[in-house]
Amino acid sequence: MTIHWCGTGLSAIPGLRRLIGAGHDVQVWNRSVDKAQAAVGDLTDRITAFDFDTLSAEVGEGDVVVSMLPGDWHVPLADMCINKGAHFVSSSYIAPEMRELNARALLRGVCVVNEIGLDPGIDHLMAHHLVDDYRASAAFDAGNDLSFTSYCGGIPKHANAFRYKFSWSPLGVLKALRSPSRSIRNYTELEVARPWDAISTYSAPLPQPETFEVYPNRDSLPFIEDYRFEPSWRIKEFVRGTLRLNGWTEAWKDVFAEVETLQGPEGDERLREMAEGFWRDNAYGEDDPDRVVLCVSLKAEKDGVPVWHKTYVMDAWGDARGTAMARLVSVPVSLAVEAVLNREIPAGVTPAPHDPKLVQRFLSEVDVLAQHLQVVDHL
Repeated sequence: MTIHWCGTGLSAIPGLRRLIGAGHDVQVWNRSVDKAQAAVGDLTDRITAFDFDTLSAEVGEGDVVVSMLPGDWHVPLADMCINKGAHFVSSSYIAPEMRELNARALLRGVCVVNEIGLDPGIDHLMAHHLVDDYRASAAFDAGNDLSFTSYCGGIPKHANAFRYKFSWSPLGVLKALRSPSRSIRNYTELEVARPWDAISTYSAPLPQPETFEVYPNRDSLPFIEDYRFEPSWRIKEFVRGTLRLNGWTEAWKDVFAEVETLQGPEGDERLREMAEGFWRDNAYGEDDPDRVVLCVSLKAEKDGVPVWHKTYVMDAWGDARGTAMARLVSVPVSLAVEAVLNREIPAGVTPAPHDPKLVQRFLSEVDVLAQHLQVVDHL
């Protein structure tokens, strides 16, 4: 079976190199052959200019297509895979159009795996581990009040005045700032139009305790079911959010003020101008390590008193192996590819696996990728 890896951008390389190095049959596709050769040419000469029709002609039944391309390519590639009886893997969120492919994928016995990068991805694995651990504990009671938080952020290891550096398109970051979010706070659904309207402080249980600014991201509510919460459970808090360095809100206040006013084609053009400026002034330099902090926490309370409370915490930074972001996004993708080839993931459109054996195996690999990974018991 051939693995067709599409896209050799900044966050794709470690996982791709891992698969090639392990001896898998890998065909690399990228719009720029030169860039792909610079990234993996020392390992393989099987590099082809990406073209949808050419790729489609090459894909055979049982193959795996990996999309590390921009998001608008994922659904067309997954659709092609289902027609061919091939499997599909990407690190991106499951779009509604992707979810609509589920019935056809099931009929063909095809795996369409998404949300298996960093966030979403590793955070899902941590959540599954915590929920399973809680269910198996003596403290488990369907009448407990539950608080779930998941905060992830890619931040500079050495803080700059802007309190942020860009490892990917600033335009994507700016567009995300215009997105509303849904979460649960104090037993009540909370809808926020802009992230800066819901910024709070979070104390991360790192070896050296550290506080960060956090805010809810996207729509957290569908993940209540994905994390296997029972419908009858009482949810006090449920939020998946973004983590930023302290001082980020202050450093970005002028950005927030301007983004709020932008509308229509002119607004989009201004966003592009802002993105170009940010990329010029605040991109990572050659010897400028990035950092990723991820904290996933589950707390159960009875009559207001905590009876179970654990946090899965990860801290990782760029080193001789490359950026933390690239490792933590692409290596989980490569693990999912191997699990698909081993028939360990069910057919259909799915996010990161919740099977305890896979969760444990994948998190063991993450332990090698991160400089710090542990489960903190707060009680």
